[in-house]
Amino acid sequence: MPSTTPPGSPASASAARPEPSATAAAASAPRPDGGGTPPEIIRNFCVIAHIDHGKSTLADRMLQLTGIVDERLMRAQYLDRMEIERERGITIKSQAVRLPWTGRAADTSGRSYVLNLIDTPGHVDFTYEVSRSLAACEGAVLLVDAAQGIEAQTLANLYLALENDLTIIPVLNKIDLPAAQPDKYAAELAHLIGCAPSDCLRVSGKTGAGVPELLDEIVRKVPHPVGDADAPVRAMIFDSMYDTYRGVVTYVRVIDGRLSARERIRMLSTRAVHELLEIGVISPEMAPVQALGVGEVGYLITGVKDVRQSKVGDTVTLAGRPAAHALAGYREPRPMVFSGLYPMDGSDYPDLREALDRLKLNDAALGYEPETSVALGFGFRCGFLGLLHLEIVRERLEREFGLELISTSPNVVYSVTMEDGTEHIVTNPSEFPTGKVASVREPVVRATLLAPSEYVGAIMDLCQNRRGTLLGMDYLSADRVELRYTLPLAEIVLDFFDALKSRTRGYASLDYEPTGEQVADLVKVDILLHGDPVDAFSAIVHKDKAYAYGVAMATRLRELIPRQQFEVPIQAAIGSRIIARETIRAIRKDVLAKCYGGDITRKRKLLEKQKEGKKRMKMVGRVEVPQEAFIAALSTGDPATK
Repeated sequence: MPSTTPPGSPASASAARPEPSATAAAASAPRPDGGGTPPEIIRNFCVIAHIDHGKSTLADRMLQLTGIVDERLMRAQYLDRMEIERERGITIKSQAVRLPWTGRAADTSGRSYVLNLIDTPGHVDFTYEVSRSLAACEGAVLLVDAAQGIEAQTLANLYLALENDLTIIPVLNKIDLPAAQPDKYAAELAHLIGCAPSDCLRVSGKTGAGVPELLDEIVRKVPHPVGDADAPVRAMIFDSMYDTYRGVVTYVRVIDGRLSARERIRMLSTRAVHELLEIGVISPEMAPVQALGVGEVGYLITGVKDVRQSKVGDTVTLAGRPAAHALAGYREPRPMVFSGLYPMDGSDYPDLREALDRLKLNDAALGYEPETSVALGFGFRCGFLGLLHLEIVRERLEREFGLELISTSPNVVYSVTMEDGTEHIVTNPSEFPTGKVASVREPVVRATLLAPSEYVGAIMDLCQNRRGTLLGMDYLSADRVELRYTLPLAEIVLDFFDALKSRTRGYASLDYEPTGEQVADLVKVDILLHGDPVDAFSAIVHKDKAYAYGVAMATRLRELIPRQQFEVPIQAAIGSRIIARETIRAIRKDVLAKCYGGDITRKRKLLEKQKEGKKRMKMVGRVEVPQEAFIAALSTGDPATK
């Protein structure tokens, strides 16, 4: 296999590709009784890996090899549909696609199979997307970069797949790279999942080497879906999207029964009844079919415009013959990071509400509720799974819906217990109660860090500075180590990942999961402008870092807020105690400009008059903070770490 083959047209894929028309027709053909594709020839699987280990490139080769995408239309990262995904080179949304495949080693008769592939994201912030995809599959391809080896998210996704009792197929990708060490990492992977190193398939998503053998292995090892074709219909909604012209498009995996076009369906959780206008499969564009049978993955269109009618995890059944019990659904995601989103123009508030409703349909992990800020007006308090999730959601709102937004500094949820025994849940610093506080509890996470062994000291130093507690350390091989820490969530949501990468030259990887709460010495730092607190700049920080935060924020605001006609003090305070202060000097007119020569008493008189005027102005004046100052102060993260 020549390594110079361009990624868009691999020689091996072209040579081994079956005739697309014959294969696709055979694999997609419904049964004579109209019950959809026989479950015996269906294989549902997903590709899971750490970020940037080549999932989307491998999916491209599978699309080319099975011949369902015309060569003229083929492009890199074909399943990454969003512009932001293609720009950043990361997968944000799981994408399902139906592939026809004629078995070779698996079936000498040349029988055609239907492979339902789900390409999943790799970043820790999109783990919820991965968990939903796993629930729709019977097998998972665990992809590991042959030049980088096992990473933290590789382990996290593997454990998710094992929890769902999926068949794991270990695969080493990027074997064509000069730096690849397939033998070394095959041994690591085999040790991890308990198989022989020879069981780890070796492929190249770039050149297409080993991809036909991988598809044969999927047919051979992944079990076909099992369900009762004669039972009442039960189909699981695992994703959905909003189409401006067609309304809500719902993606389902059929568990029992058979769904046909023009039938009336019922959503078991919302009890809403709709007529099926269209039913089909994604191959990789939408292709209408007459029916979906047991184990098939497809889409439903009912023409409904209300985005709340289609809930991810809900069960679809027939209105005339409903199922007695709903499917288990998905565990609700727990937001890890909270931030306020406010429109630049207050009149855009209804548009922001509608945009969030539609985005929630496509991103089930997003949570939001209305809130009001004295400084920023009406907006929404949004819950995210991480900082990248926050960044992506904000960018999608601005791009897809044409909004201009301000996001407040991210923070986590705290539990505050007062001395009188009352409990308060604080998602915003402005909600922090006044009075005598008995204790404050903050969320903690169990972090898994993987890195080369020479960076252990740098990682330990970073984690100790962030109030971390070492749980354990294991050497996966002679030069790779896994560290497990308990860390406060507030310490890692802002710049922990950046600091980790810079200290380890980009070699370390991080994964974390919530493990509960711990009592901590936390205080609320208020920022006062001219004696008045500005809620948008308040923060809840550890007592040891309160002074650094106050000084940094006061210094930054002194540079951002324009000078007024009077002197403006900027103060950082904990309760009634001032811990830092900066002063914006007043704009002063040179009243002595016309006084050249003459008596000094005349000059003193003019200066005293100006001084009295400034004092009067200071008593009645209000500080107007420009919108640009809010954006600059709030969008740059934790000032104490800058």
